[in-house]
Amino acid sequence: MKEILFHGSEFVIETPVYGKGAKTNDYGRGFYCTQNIELAKEWACAKNKDGYVNQYEIDISGLSILNLNDSQYSVLNWLAVLADNRTYWQNSSIAEEAKRYLKENFLVDIKEYDVIRGYRADDSYFSFAQDFVMGAISLQKLSEAMRLGKLGEQVVLKSQRAFGRIEYKGSESVSATEYYLKKAVRDREARREYRRSKKTQADIQEIFILDIMREGMRNGDPRLR
Repeated sequence: MKEILFHGSEFVIETPVYGKGAKTNDYGRGFYCTQNIELAKEWACAKNKDGYVNQYEIDISGLSILNLNDSQYSVLNWLAVLADNRTYWQNSSIAEEAKRYLKENFLVDIKEYDVIRGYRADDSYFSFAQDFVMGAISLQKLSEAMRLGKLGEQVVLKSQRAFGRIEYKGSESVSATEYYLKKAVRDREARREYRRSKKTQADIQEIFILDIMREGMRNGDPRLR
C-alpha cells in the first residue's frame, strides 16, 4: 500500500537521511511529514522565509505503524510521548509531577515502530498541553483544544526500514508571503477558540491532571475516554 507524503522545508530534500533531526522533536529523531500539502507549505515557511514542499511516495506495506490518534489511545498517550522528548516546559511543581506521572503510566514505547502518526505540537498545541499539565484546564478541554484550527497530523518516519521505502517525487517552491500568513491565521484562530473554550464553566464531572494523579488513573481507565 502506497501513500503520498509532503515535507515542508527551507531546502529541497531528495534523499531523507536516517538518524538526522533533533532528539527534542515531538517524537524524537525522524523525518516529519504530512499528507496535507497545504500544511506542508505552511511548515515550509515557518520562519517567514520562502521554502519548498517536497513530495514523496512511501510503501507502508508490512511497516509497523503507531497511530496515536487511533481510538485505542487517548490524548494522554500523546502527551506522555511529548513529555519524554520535548525539553522545554513551563516550570511548576505540578507540571513536573504531572510529566513524571504521564511518562510512568501512559508512555508508549515508540522504539519498536517504523512510522508514527499523531498530533503535531505546533505552538498552539504545545501551549494547550502545558496548560493541562499545570492543572489550568481539564482533560475534556484539552481534547477539544486539540481539534481547534485543524493544526495538523504528522507522519514521522522513525526506522531505517521506513527510510528505505521512501521515494522522492519532486519539489515545489513556496512563498512565505502567502503561507507564513496562512500559518499565523490558523494558529491565531485556534488560540481564539481555545480562549473562548477556557471561559466556559467547567462541568463538575470534568477530569483534571490532579484528579488523574490522586485517583491513580492509568492507561485504559474508562474514566479517561
